[in-house]
Amino acid sequence: MTLQELTGKYAITGTNQDAESNTYKGVLDLSINANNRIEAKWLINQNQELFGNGFFKDNILVINFNYKSDNTIFKGVVVYKCISKNILDGFWSEKHGDPRYLGEERCYRMDSLKEMLN
Repeated sequence: MTLQELTGKYAITGTNQDAESNTYKGVLDLSINANNRIEAKWLINQNQELFGNGFFKDNILVINFNYKSDNTIFKGVVVYKCISKNILDGFWSEKHGDPRYLGEERCYRMDSLKEMLN
């Protein structure tokens, strides 16, 4: 798989970094910047935006992310295993999350979902 094959929009489902494993849904948009690095933008539950940048090697995508909530900036990292160009399987952790747990996230390329439904 190549870096260029990762660009696009993905539907995501995930669980938070907590004992309850609260779930969420959203959209992840991946693009490539001028330095040939991944730029990411998440929209979680239609109201929370996260931004990140990262790198790709050996079908592993690593993204450092951040978001603002209650005038505080939160930071973390997500690691995705690229199962195929249409499916990313990841886990994540943020600095102020519960260190006993990892969040999890599964991403499905939106174009491929439309094809499967037709």
